[in-house]
Amino acid sequence: MAKQASPTFEQIMASLKSKAYAPIYLLMGEEDYYIDRISQYAENNILTEDEKAFNLTILYGKDIASVDDVILAAKRFPMMSDYQVIIVKEAQNLKDWSRLEFYLKQPLKSTILVICYKHGKVDKRTKYVQNIEKQGVLFESKRLYDNQVAGWIGNYCKERGIAIDIKAANMMAEFLGTDLSRIVNEIDKLIIILKDKGAKSITAELVEQNIGISKEYNNFELIESLVNRDILKANRIVDHFAKDPKDNPLVVTLAMLFNFYSNLLLYLYLLRKLPNDSNRNSVLASELKINPYFLKDYVKAAQSYNSMQVVRIIGYIRQYDGMGKGYKSSSHVSQGDLLKELIFKILH
Repeated sequence: MAKQASPTFEQIMASLKSKAYAPIYLLMGEEDYYIDRISQYAENNILTEDEKAFNLTILYGKDIASVDDVILAAKRFPMMSDYQVIIVKEAQNLKDWSRLEFYLKQPLKSTILVICYKHGKVDKRTKYVQNIEKQGVLFESKRLYDNQVAGWIGNYCKERGIAIDIKAANMMAEFLGTDLSRIVNEIDKLIIILKDKGAKSITAELVEQNIGISKEYNNFELIESLVNRDILKANRIVDHFAKDPKDNPLVVTLAMLFNFYSNLLLYLYLLRKLPNDSNRNSVLASELKINPYFLKDYVKAAQSYNSMQVVRIIGYIRQYDGMGKGYKSSSHVSQGDLLKELIFKILH
């Protein structure tokens, strides 16, 4: 019999909103955003304001002696309410969670215990975790991969009833990284600005004006200049990066260049293998794990670079990545100069 899949964030939220509560929730993982969303909903919505006075308990892992304190709280009965809610924050600071096994032998149905275990995860092979899976909810909050962030931004904006153009989403993804809490904070600021303007779409201009990301000098524009072999534009962007290395770190630029040229090599390979039919572009986008909108960049780049050139460029990127980290490179050479050398080799 196949093992039942762990519930998704959306499934957990749907159950909470329909008042189908579990006696225990273990929320763990590297991505704080989903853990915070679930625990905040439990804190704010399960009990009425009057019920919270006696039946809402917030515990912090760094402040309590042991898991026994959590168990004692969980064994209490609610006062003038069907439920009591106990939320354990910073649970990763407690090391004796296996003791929870004693409580799990007979958990109170009137207690909703939410354990927030951030920046890591517990061993799923342990008996108490397996019991949580059987009797409650085990949820692992995973960080997104870099290539998933722009799509996530688009979906979040859609949920909030606004549009965002693809360039704006990718600018935010590049600048803000994979920290969803930070991304949501910035999007929510933009939504307030949109409401003041009576607009319903986040544009690259709005992002540039309010988040401090340049729509002209960023890694996507650099890649576009390389695709088009626009030497003047590429040099202008690299000069801008060299003047502001803190906001344009070499390691980020090299990672994006490596990803693009690795995908281009795969694209050139797939072109020779896939039939030229109506499904070709969708298959290519799927294999490259990119938004179909960006397929045009690979179509254009394939006209400028052959497979041997791309292999050589990937070698250059690896070489300059090592040099940027101090391998076979003088400490007197700035990261801006290294990038200039690399771009020169790519374009010539």
